[in-house]
Amino acid sequence: MIFQSDSFVVSFIKDQIAEFKFTVSGSVNKLSQQTLTDCHQAIKELAQRDDIKGMVFTSDKDHFIVGADIFEFLPTFQRPEEELVGWIKNATDVFDALEDLPFPTVSAVNGMALGGGCEWILATDFRVASDSAKIGLPETKLGIMPGFGGTVRLPRLIGADNAMTWITTGQENRANDALKVGAVDAVVAGDKLLDACIGMLEQVIAGKIDWQKRRAQKQAPLKMNKVEQGMSFAMAEGLVMGKTKGHYPAPVMAVKTIKAAANMSRDEAMALENANFAKLAKTKEAAALTGIFLSDQYIKGKAKKLAKHSDTEIKQAAVLGAGIMGGGIAYQSAYKGTPIIMKDINQGALDLGMGEAAKLLGKKVQRGHMSMDKMVGVLGKIKPTLNDADVTAADIIVEAVVENPNVKKAVLKDLEKSMPAGTVLTSNTSTIRIDELATALEKPENFCGMHFFNPVPRMPLVEIIRGEKTSEATVNAVVDYALKLGKSPIVVNDCPGFFVNRVLFPYFAGFSKMVSEGVSFSKIDKVMENIFGWPMGPAYLLDVVGIDTAFHCTGVMADGFPERMARQEKDPVTIMANAERFGQKNGKGFYSYAPDRRGRLKKSQDAQALELLAPLFDSEKELDKQEIIDRCMVPMINEVLLCLQENIVASPQEADMALVYGIGFPPFRGGVFRYLDQIGLANFVAAADKYAHLGAIYQVSDETRKWADQGRVFYQVEGQ
Repeated sequence: MIFQSDSFVVSFIKDQIAEFKFTVSGSVNKLSQQTLTDCHQAIKELAQRDDIKGMVFTSDKDHFIVGADIFEFLPTFQRPEEELVGWIKNATDVFDALEDLPFPTVSAVNGMALGGGCEWILATDFRVASDSAKIGLPETKLGIMPGFGGTVRLPRLIGADNAMTWITTGQENRANDALKVGAVDAVVAGDKLLDACIGMLEQVIAGKIDWQKRRAQKQAPLKMNKVEQGMSFAMAEGLVMGKTKGHYPAPVMAVKTIKAAANMSRDEAMALENANFAKLAKTKEAAALTGIFLSDQYIKGKAKKLAKHSDTEIKQAAVLGAGIMGGGIAYQSAYKGTPIIMKDINQGALDLGMGEAAKLLGKKVQRGHMSMDKMVGVLGKIKPTLNDADVTAADIIVEAVVENPNVKKAVLKDLEKSMPAGTVLTSNTSTIRIDELATALEKPENFCGMHFFNPVPRMPLVEIIRGEKTSEATVNAVVDYALKLGKSPIVVNDCPGFFVNRVLFPYFAGFSKMVSEGVSFSKIDKVMENIFGWPMGPAYLLDVVGIDTAFHCTGVMADGFPERMARQEKDPVTIMANAERFGQKNGKGFYSYAPDRRGRLKKSQDAQALELLAPLFDSEKELDKQEIIDRCMVPMINEVLLCLQENIVASPQEADMALVYGIGFPPFRGGVFRYLDQIGLANFVAAADKYAHLGAIYQVSDETRKWADQGRVFYQVEGQ
């Protein structure tokens, strides 16, 4: 034993080669402040020894290091900027000391090496990865950038262009992809990893590999002339600004940092990284994005607790309906390992569903992310059938037939009669009340809603809707299944539209009212996309959702909330639906759609849509950008507040994550409740009062007004 702490053990493993093994308590290795302090002390002592000729860094867990302990580091971000600079420099000094050890070092990268874990391996001289390893710097997703030397070492190792791609996207990189760009030196099977690292060190010690030359490369300025630098950084800045639209300062700052440090020494570049990291840590975007991370941890922790109490073992699932949703559910279940029966009354629909699953899997094979054998195995987990009796083998059944309460109730009633006791029954409905559907059942306690979002393979959210008579056992089992699907389940209470659609349709209503007054729908879209930050403006989103679907849902919401959500007398959605302009599904809605060279649907202005809407108003109307934002967002935010007050959604964390994961609420704003904390609830109420004359959706509740008077904030301390 050479050195030992609560986080790692250092000992000789062969001749004069030492192993520095991370052994942080818990399921994964994280870099806490204490771990970094202990590492620094150990490295100082190790540097003084003359009996070590090489060192390999390993992990005692399935992953190397998953990053810094964000829960511990976040309170540090509350410090003044100048204190932050000193704090981050103390941390980077550890990595510099690691890089400066007087003997060669190699990292044995198993599993994930992310964030601080990636920066740790960058500070060593060599990196050998297992074939299942993933390496990356995801800090920009938290509104910050690498702060332990990532912007300094990675460009010098893999080139500025590759490094800027890694850092600005925050992507996780598979071992073979990392090898192609030179981020790792070798990729081996997991059981050969340690031996490969030792073998590499033996070659270095024997003088066959020049480790000092490799080290010098990471400490020298970038090998790019001024022309190359100018072209590379200008292109990167343009691409990043195009993607972020100025809403995300972290990727922009990362590019500027790499650019400014291109001709600096390591120490100069590190000082620049320290300063710029501290600037980012103090931004509202960093607060919002780290807040999303914490809320995501909160909802996952809550879901795991519920699933842990499930007494239903789900070995076999079934879905009724092989349409877009049913087929997507079948694919997702099979891909994640739970066999599923896909039942339909039409063979053509079954063929279509299986074809879509094969297409999705085929893309994974083409990209090298799946073998052909595995693809065949996944497809084998989907059993298409026309036979009602096959469904009785399932432990959980997802009804995903047409969105019609009478049809759904008839299907559910028949299912209950034939399914064995203990089978869990769910409905994939987007707006119809679970309590209404439950009236068709003799045992409503075994039934709840399971609202998937389209496209199922890509959308992380599943709303689990608890009816009045739904048992906790049923909720627990459905949450467990949703987790098995790789989804983020959020349990809400029953009402028309549940949570996500209930708050989405007032947003659409605010949009529709502006259009009926003569405001250009394309201008509204541009403001809501470019200024507020939605991935799609309301007109574009309606086209993607489907105008016919939106028209149907508007009727359900109007019946459920007649005071606030009654259909407008002059309604652009109704006009589009009556003209059979259903959006992307038939190529025409507010916009027209045609496939581009890659087969992706591209929208364009359509004169016919403008002609259809012209009778709604006497003349075109101009509104400033803030008024457009307020008239769309006030109705949505009002409804979100009501849902919390009525216990439809249990917490701000769950509400915020449902909106981010379900409808793409701009992550840099952190969700509605973090957005309200940033602008101030009293300021929101004042903005809403300006538009109260426009109708009930703009009028705040007495409870909201009371909260504003009390100065209520929804996140008292970051992470709570």
